[in-house]
Amino acid sequence: MPYRRLPNTDQARVRALKAAVIKGDNSDIMKLPFAINTLSEARNFLKRFEIAHNYYTKCYEAQVAESGKHQANVRMARLYISHFIQVLHMCIARGEIKVDLKRLYDLPLGVSNLPDLTSEANMIEWGRRVIDGEKKRISQGGIPIYNPTIAKVNVHYDLFLESHEKQKALQTLTNKSLDDLASLRSRADELILEIWNCVEAKFQDIDMNQERLDKCREYGLIYYYRTGERQPQLF
Repeated sequence: MPYRRLPNTDQARVRALKAAVIKGDNSDIMKLPFAINTLSEARNFLKRFEIAHNYYTKCYEAQVAESGKHQANVRMARLYISHFIQVLHMCIARGEIKVDLKRLYDLPLGVSNLPDLTSEANMIEWGRRVIDGEKKRISQGGIPIYNPTIAKVNVHYDLFLESHEKQKALQTLTNKSLDDLASLRSRADELILEIWNCVEAKFQDIDMNQERLDKCREYGLIYYYRTGERQPQLF
């Protein structure tokens, strides 16, 4: 005997409600398995739930679409920031720049290691320190560092900052739309359960098991066969 399983995804909830509403709207009111008020509520609720689901899907897809571009900007900004600091250290090692000028970049004097650039927060901080430090040094008469120039670092840093803020905004929209959708799930499950219980009760007296299941399926009920359980042959 197959068992009934309630929807466990939002798409499945939409399909279940839509099947019940369509079948209910095309049925004789006198033969409707559930109350007309339930049908009316399901119809109105389906619109709200489907709109919420579609909006969340669009928000999520927009976030994913921009994520690839953002990660490319992250990689380029990290490359240019780290490369600039490495060149700065080489210039100091060759005596072209005084070591005490590292203070302009907030870099420790006795250390030539790269700062931690693994997180975007650290990249924002160190990118700004490097750009501001180089501008201060040049304003004091220092010779600009080339390959990369601070202008190139600034370009990729700005692109990274722009996509970082955009990604944050998209994540906020996605999270908000998901919260709105999640707040509707419990009522969706209650409505589906109420409709399915009424439908099964309506057809429980039909002797033929397959005929009973088929009539229930018309209202969106989902049945699963257990592993090894024999399914009906279709001819």
